[in-house]
Amino acid sequence: MKLIVGLGNPEQQYADTRHNAGFMLIDEFARNHSAAWQEKTRFKALIAESSSNGEKLLLMKPITYYNNSGEAVRALLDFYNIDSADTLILHDDIDLPFGTVCTRIASSAAGNNGLKSISQHIGDDTCRVRIGTKNELSEKIDTSDFVLSRFSKDEQDVFRQDITPAALRYIDTFLSGKFAPTKCSVIRSSDADSLIT
Repeated sequence: MKLIVGLGNPEQQYADTRHNAGFMLIDEFARNHSAAWQEKTRFKALIAESSSNGEKLLLMKPITYYNNSGEAVRALLDFYNIDSADTLILHDDIDLPFGTVCTRIASSAAGNNGLKSISQHIGDDTCRVRIGTKNELSEKIDTSDFVLSRFSKDEQDVFRQDITPAALRYIDTFLSGKFAPTKCSVIRSSDADSLIT
């Protein structure tokens, strides 16, 4: 069994904000796989079920709020006895330029509070898809204000048309057992396929 976790904040006021990039990606994955979300209070999360290569797949959106995501992830891993190495985290990353997608395995949380919470509860052995959000605005305003602000219209278009398809391909490599850390690259629709190694 594998688990894919999208990080974000649950209330409607946070929709389309940079901190909800993980929610946005996992929502698209769920739509593509006809997976329906259900709130599971015991896990403090929205959960959807699917399958991949004959293996059960769980999708998760913690509703603990971003900085406490580890509470929900730990509860689900313990209940289903899922190994942390079989867990993929989708999250925004203010240290990466917007339009950049990276993969990481068993790396530190750096300054990401959601990842810090997950690391505290289950360790650092997860796989990760990092979605860059850094832009000129991020250097001019407070970090918390920036991550809780919405993507611009142009950024939303790039996110939908270029970033999401590339990130979904990385998810496919996780499900097929071929997930590996890569160098960070700027995603463009013309070269997204070449980034999957």
